[in-house]
Amino acid sequence: MSRRASAAVTLAAIGVAMALASSTGCYLARASWEEGRILARRRPIPAVIADPRTSAATRTELRLVLAARRYAADSLGLSAGRSFTTYTALDHDTLVLVLSGAYRDRLRPVTWWFPVVGRVPYKGYFDFPAAVRAAAELERQGFDAYVRPSPAFSTLGWFDDPLVSASLQSDSLELANTVIHELTHNTYYASGRADFNESFANFVGTRGAQAFFRSRGDTASVREIERRWADEKVMGAFWAWVYGALDSAFRAHPGDSGVARAERLAARDSIYKMARDSLGTSVPARAQTIPAPALANARLDNAVLLGRRVYRTDLDQFDAVYGRCGGDVRRTVVQIIAIARGDRKDPFGGLRAWVGNPNAACTSPGGRSA
Repeated sequence: MSRRASAAVTLAAIGVAMALASSTGCYLARASWEEGRILARRRPIPAVIADPRTSAATRTELRLVLAARRYAADSLGLSAGRSFTTYTALDHDTLVLVLSGAYRDRLRPVTWWFPVVGRVPYKGYFDFPAAVRAAAELERQGFDAYVRPSPAFSTLGWFDDPLVSASLQSDSLELANTVIHELTHNTYYASGRADFNESFANFVGTRGAQAFFRSRGDTASVREIERRWADEKVMGAFWAWVYGALDSAFRAHPGDSGVARAERLAARDSIYKMARDSLGTSVPARAQTIPAPALANARLDNAVLLGRRVYRTDLDQFDAVYGRCGGDVRRTVVQIIAIARGDRKDPFGGLRAWVGNPNAACTSPGGRSA
């Protein structure tokens, strides 16, 4: 439904958490093995570009990756390390399948805990049949379950993350966005706050890619990114409306009795019907880059809702900081990280409070108020 529907994610299950876990089950062992294979097959990107067997299109994309990476480090101040300096060709078009789950009668995700990153509302699988089986098991237990592909991941700077061939399926705008998105995770990651981390990286990836193409004089790409970002915010507002309506309805029917649960499920059906109608009428009227059929056919359940919200919570608040920082992405990143560190338990609350304070001033990268 959206270009970020298969957004790159920070998958503890296939990165640093796998390497640090002291004891592993089959899932962790498989993820560690696959991660090791990806790392072992890395080749320096300059060598891949110089290889006569590399297609002209791939060379162009890899040069763009190096340029976006350099811009992210030098102009945006992101922690690049050696991430995206190497390339791994995969044997298939999808890197991982990502599983999300949710309770059907309450807005509560199924979560998994991993070292370093804490509790997260998704789980990544290199073993695709295992992802499908895990989703079926969640549904058998009465949960909503949602499986989607992801073209990239981050190990939060613990390893030198390669670019994988699955990422090259995106256009140049999304490719630059993906690189900057993942380097944002290297720069700052709030343990146990996947919603903040991914929404923040969504913002930085988009505004950072826009600044990158602006620096290259590519005004057409700058305008197209603005259009896509406007749609991200349209969808963010839509999912926020659905979330708020369900939250109110579920709270109106508390309790664990069969009657209360039936009332919540009936309310859920009614709200999702209204949401379906909205996706067929008002949302397409505002969307600029999302095809109407994709909206009309979008899946609606609690797992999808919470999964979408992970990447699209309070996008307007991030943009408000960006505006107060003069449209300077680097200064905005510094300011938002400072806000998040000041309210680690509720970084979104800290963000809203800062935006709502007319006297709050954006600080420069050096720490002085602007």
